[in-house]
Amino acid sequence: MEVFRLDGETALITGGGTGLGLGIARCMAAAGARVVIAGRREDVLQQAMEELGDRAGYEVHDVTDFDAAPALIGRVEQQYGPVSILVNNAGIHLKKPALETTEAELLQVFNTHVTGAFALTRAVAPGMVERRQGSILFTASMASLFGIPKVVAYTAAKSAYLGLVNSLTSELSASNVRVNAIAPGWIDSDMMRAAVENDPERKAKILGRTPMCRFGQPGDIGWAAVYLASPAAAFVTGVVLPVDGGAAIGF
Repeated sequence: MEVFRLDGETALITGGGTGLGLGIARCMAAAGARVVIAGRREDVLQQAMEELGDRAGYEVHDVTDFDAAPALIGRVEQQYGPVSILVNNAGIHLKKPALETTEAELLQVFNTHVTGAFALTRAVAPGMVERRQGSILFTASMASLFGIPKVVAYTAAKSAYLGLVNSLTSELSASNVRVNAIAPGWIDSDMMRAAVENDPERKAKILGRTPMCRFGQPGDIGWAAVYLASPAAAFVTGVVLPVDGGAAIGF
């Protein structure tokens, strides 16, 4: 089972203080990685640290401050060692009909998910290429795979992740830097609860098209991320892995 371990790896996880990011951080720490979580709210990061323990660290960082990405990578690598795993997980949600969504709102969501992730990837990838070792993960979505009403900005951003995965895979794989994405189904988290709160019809629709008839847990995403970042997935790159209870193929 050592092939599934992450001993000796340093993982930087954006949006790592809550929800799916924290679930990924928990699992990667349990698999032996040194975990650094990043986010905008220091109090949230400090609370997460109480759970993650001594092998974890945190950095206050806003992914929309694109110019600050190289400095973040520099601080992390100086304190914790070379970043060998980057998890682009930070994101925001906007539930609004498409025809009521403004260009500014779409751009805000897109910049948080896509441009912010690209800035960090640009900052960390040269070191991975030089060392000929690295794993870059993106948290995609069911919205990357099919149309979902009232989340046009989120859908546009998460769909763009698939293009990033494809293009980065074609450029970085020869340097043994693997690029993959996880497409979570509906996972029990603060963001998911906000999306279905006071909307029983939406909740019923989600569960009705999920063959396993339940929501997932953050750990379901975390262990998938461990696998994709581990030696067990050494020949896996350019993949978008649904972890969704069957929702992507549900009728």
